[in-house]
Amino acid sequence: MIKIGVTSCFMYPDPTRLVFGHKSLNYLEADMGRYLSRQGVMPILIPDLPKAELISFLKEMDAFVLQGGSDLSPSTYGETPIIEGKWLGDKYRDEYELGVLDFALKNEKPVLGICRGFQLMNAYFGGTLYQDIKTQRPEALLHRDADLYDQLNHKIEWSVGSLMQRLYTHDPHDAVNTVHHQGLKTVGKGLEVNAFSPEDGIVEAFVWNGAEPGKVMGVQWHPEFHYNSKTPLVDPEVIYDHFLGFVGK
Repeated sequence: MIKIGVTSCFMYPDPTRLVFGHKSLNYLEADMGRYLSRQGVMPILIPDLPKAELISFLKEMDAFVLQGGSDLSPSTYGETPIIEGKWLGDKYRDEYELGVLDFALKNEKPVLGICRGFQLMNAYFGGTLYQDIKTQRPEALLHRDADLYDQLNHKIEWSVGSLMQRLYTHDPHDAVNTVHHQGLKTVGKGLEVNAFSPEDGIVEAFVWNGAEPGKVMGVQWHPEFHYNSKTPLVDPEVIYDHFLGFVGK
């Protein structure tokens, strides 16, 4: 059985919340569980554990997925808030996930970052983010709409000669969903851009050059939301098939 360690989304104590109001929650978004589960492949949520216990847990995993969720803290990529009190992110979760990512890379495990996970990987490698695309890139496309949510989409363009261009050669579709208000501003060291939004240049995918192409990669869109889309999108199984091919190598 292949064990895919999935970093947790966090929800913190809130006495106004009726259920588990005084507790911290670690959770997995349901579509992610569906996307990652296959015959012989088991996604396992990585809990928030003390470091020594966490390392013991991570040693049992074959590969890692960093899922979406809250914003990154600007301090994680060396910035301060561009507007006081806004887009402060989740520094605690950043540190937890950076630790998981660091373990995975040092132990040469496959890693797939999705949305927030993609942005976190960029920060790990020294890149920065637009704290709010609409504010810092007002000419850009709308990349998140609270009402449309995973029904919002845009065209995608593969970088010439890139891994993802090769992987998607026979896919007739050229759109991805878009559920993010932050995006890559400067690209981290060793990351090769594989896809971008052709209308505004926002980076949509990369691979890390420190491993075999695609063993460590990230995408800004949510492949796990594909099944709910009313618009045909690029095949989400293509990148997951490629990712799983590195397990055990």
